[in-house]
Amino acid sequence: MSYILQIETATTVCSVALSKDGETLADKQINERNIHAEVITLFIDDLLKATGISYRQLDGIAVSSGPGSYTGLRIGVSTAKGLCFALDKPLIAIETLESMANGLVNDKQLAGKDVLLCPMIDARRMEVYTAIFDTHGKRIKPTSAEIIDENSFSELLSKHTIIFFGDGAPKCEAVLGTNANAQFVADFSNSAAHLSQKAYAKFLANDIEDVAYFEPFYLKDFIAGKKSV
Repeated sequence: MSYILQIETATTVCSVALSKDGETLADKQINERNIHAEVITLFIDDLLKATGISYRQLDGIAVSSGPGSYTGLRIGVSTAKGLCFALDKPLIAIETLESMANGLVNDKQLAGKDVLLCPMIDARRMEVYTAIFDTHGKRIKPTSAEIIDENSFSELLSKHTIIFFGDGAPKCEAVLGTNANAQFVADFSNSAAHLSQKAYAKFLANDIEDVAYFEPFYLKDFIAGKKSV
């Protein structure tokens, strides 16, 4: 019996979940910008108290590793690493877009269906962080930062139905919404619960990170904005 605490802070959603043997027991989250640092440890305490599981009973800590918000990722990974150091538990990293695809397959019961999945995380202007997967979890297009225009994904859309989702998808819908092979999911939200299956599989395979040296997958360098005067 393995308990894994899971942390998702790659977007405006701040989410934590607890799983047992790959099944989500409970989760807690809020979708609000710039609140992650304020609530993350409180959410973890609340979650463990609600489930009756102590910190020492945890077998591992899993974190959504990016790409995504620079600040959000720093907070999530720092929290996960701090717990791993304090509790002497392994750190498990799950790429954010991969966990999003797995979450949509489970949420919408898409396993085995003949569609492609395109999770999207909002970046700047018309840019998104994205990748494409099939419903078996196979990666069709690698993770990249993409500027969305009328020619985006044209080759794949000519042959396949693609489901676009995530907080970057509205940018794509504004440009590709008239394409018959483009479908959009409006009610998807990132969640730490989406990490459960993959985190447990990595735990069983001992596919863990070096806590001292692990860094989030930023994809792009952080660019600080200028303060308004």
